[in-house]
Amino acid sequence: MQFNSLSYFVFLAVVFVVYWTTVRLRWFPSFLLLVASYVFYGSWNRWYLLLIFTSSTVDWFCAGRLAMSTDAAARKRWLVFLICYNLGILSIFKYFNFFMDSAASLVNVAGLDIALPHSSLILPAGISFFTFQSMSYAIDVYRREIEPEPNYLRYLTFVAFFPQLLAGPIVRAHDLLPALRNRPALTDEMGGRGLALIAIGLFKKVLVADYLAVNLVDRTFDLPHQFSSIEMLAGVYGYALQIYCDFSGYTDIAIGTALLLGIRFPLNFDAPYQSKNLQEFWRRWHISLSSWLRDYLYVSLGGNRGGRWKTYRNLLLTMLLGGLWHGASWNFVIWGALHGGALAVLRFWQERRDAAGLGPLLRGRFGGLGTALAVFATFNFVCLAWVFFRAHGFGEAQDVLTRIFAFEGGTTNLTGPLLLVMAVGFVTHFWPRTWFESGIRRFVALPAFAQAAGLVALGFGLREVVQAKVVPFIYFQF
Repeated sequence: MQFNSLSYFVFLAVVFVVYWTTVRLRWFPSFLLLVASYVFYGSWNRWYLLLIFTSSTVDWFCAGRLAMSTDAAARKRWLVFLICYNLGILSIFKYFNFFMDSAASLVNVAGLDIALPHSSLILPAGISFFTFQSMSYAIDVYRREIEPEPNYLRYLTFVAFFPQLLAGPIVRAHDLLPALRNRPALTDEMGGRGLALIAIGLFKKVLVADYLAVNLVDRTFDLPHQFSSIEMLAGVYGYALQIYCDFSGYTDIAIGTALLLGIRFPLNFDAPYQSKNLQEFWRRWHISLSSWLRDYLYVSLGGNRGGRWKTYRNLLLTMLLGGLWHGASWNFVIWGALHGGALAVLRFWQERRDAAGLGPLLRGRFGGLGTALAVFATFNFVCLAWVFFRAHGFGEAQDVLTRIFAFEGGTTNLTGPLLLVMAVGFVTHFWPRTWFESGIRRFVALPAFAQAAGLVALGFGLREVVQAKVVPFIYFQF
């Protein structure tokens, strides 16, 4: 039940009507969200409902025992068990074959011929997201930052809440559980904003991300030797735009759906390609994951408390594990290593710059030009890392980079419609956020019939440009 499918919007309409019709009942709306979430997830694979149900039950029960214990050692044992349980489930489904393949490579290097087992299990959709969401709850309870949730069904809903179940945002317990606990309310502003965000998300996904995937990105990455250096570079830039519009489009639809149900999600993307350095990029890109890695991994490793070199180590380890979170591939590890290493270098440069008192001088001397160069350099480094993220193997990434640096001209495959879509994508990404908010406010202020007419017109327009090839959301695979 893809967010960009008719079946999803029929499903959402039914849930919306029943939900607000029964909102005065004390327990039914929350129970309805749980049932709807399980129906939503079960539409993909009903057998994996058992997985999400079992994981949620174990986490709820053990976190409750952890909270009640007054013995520090016992509390720590409960926490270790919960972390090992969640990471163990994640490893079995997501990383087992990766570990076996890596071990087989080492065995072959040693000259041994040993058959290692492989798993035929299908990767459960959204497992990384609901695992991290449930783990954050357990860790917050352990840190006594929140009280354990006493209502079992409400906790099941918290983990499985369908708008953000498959690809985030990773909503913390202190944000979502109170919203599920209180009686919801839907204002005109929330409803209008929710509809506007759903429309924007569909625009990003269908018009920009899917068009670029089918007409540029997939072609250039699959057969890089058939394209010139300029076309290959356009393919890399196209992928940067595709993954942003695909993922942020999903997030827009998720946030908009939650708003229609009276629940607010935190911002998950904030024009990341406008960033002047990688620190800023990670404050703007997939904010719920980057803040999760910071709060639960980087801080747990010691953060910046152990001195300069330990800080650099913690940055590198955090991004290496963040890369591995995305998938069982050495390419994701390389992507994480590039970001982690660059963040460490940036941290070193900032320390030296501030120690020498050069910050105000550099900002004053270079001004707007320096900002533009910093944004350009950051964007191109992110694109370099995206090559490894998108490629199916190191060899494919090497082929893409080889074609780019062959410095061969030719723009035959860069058609007018393709360049227009890229221009629309980048221009709308770089325009001021105030313009975006102003547009949403104007939509919210429209009469209901005008909002409906605009949404219907957008729906018919997107139907005309929808790609014949179905392009799933990129982050469904994580």
